Amino acid sequence: MKIVIAPDSFKESLTAVEACTAMAAGVRDILPDAEIIEIPMADGGEGTAHAFAAALDLEERTTTVTGPLGDPVEAHWCGDGTTAVVELAEAAGIHLVAPEHRDIWAADTRGVGQLLNAALDTAPQKLIIGLGGSVTTDGGLGLLAALGVTAVDAAGEPADLRHAARITGERDPRWNDIQVVIAGDVDNPLCGPTGAAAVFGPQKGATDEDIPELDKSLHHWADLLADFTGTDGTTIRDTPGAGAAGGVGAALLSVLHAEMRSGADLLLDLVDFRGKV
Repeated sequence: MKIVIAPDSFKESLTAVEACTAMAAGVRDILPDAEIIEIPMADGGEGTAHAFAAALDLEERTTTVTGPLGDPVEAHWCGDGTTAVVELAEAAGIHLVAPEHRDIWAADTRGVGQLLNAALDTAPQKLIIGLGGSVTTDGGLGLLAALGVTAVDAAGEPADLRHAARITGERDPRWNDIQVVIAGDVDNPLCGPTGAAAVFGPQKGATDEDIPELDKSLHHWADLLADFTGTDGTTIRDTPGAGAAGGVGAALLSVLHAEMRSGADLLLDLVDFRGKV
């Protein structure tokens, strides 16, 4: 008998790799002669880096980055010099901030940009970034700042989402030679009733009073991204997945010309899941 074991992680309990190991042990207790194929799964959220490392035999690495509220965190990612996988939740995950300390206006994604820079230094041909499980709704502003693309206010000083007047700077030209793929777990647009603020803001600490202002700020942020990249703000706002990870999807689609994929489907394809089944 052949048994394929392909779980996602069990949030705050087991990684997908640990779940596979436990399930396989249970199967062997009853069916010691079974052929067992373990495929740790992920959808872009917590555990994505570990799952892709196991599936693609990538080296796991650790980089110290700035956490969502400014404290340093040890963030895991993986790569082999050709492919790199970065997981947003490692640097800006909701599990990093206790519910009573979640601050929708203070939490940012600078550490995710620092992780991307670490991966960029390995000169990969493809970079996969898992978007899911974030505690941030900064539209990717912090991430872009770490990449050299900075939001400034009317006086030209670095600004947060509410006070940004324009975007300045230039991304590293090495990004031109890399295929950037978003492994997403949602298809929400950036703004509106199904956008990043309305749907995911409350679990990240946003109050009922915060939601309209946050959504308004994201509308404006889409216009700034459009001005910076010479594209259409309406398209950025409405693109499925642009609202992923509090708007990080919009930043990556606009500035790094990323391709949006379902994280689960991407991993299933990479490991030839259908063939194994």
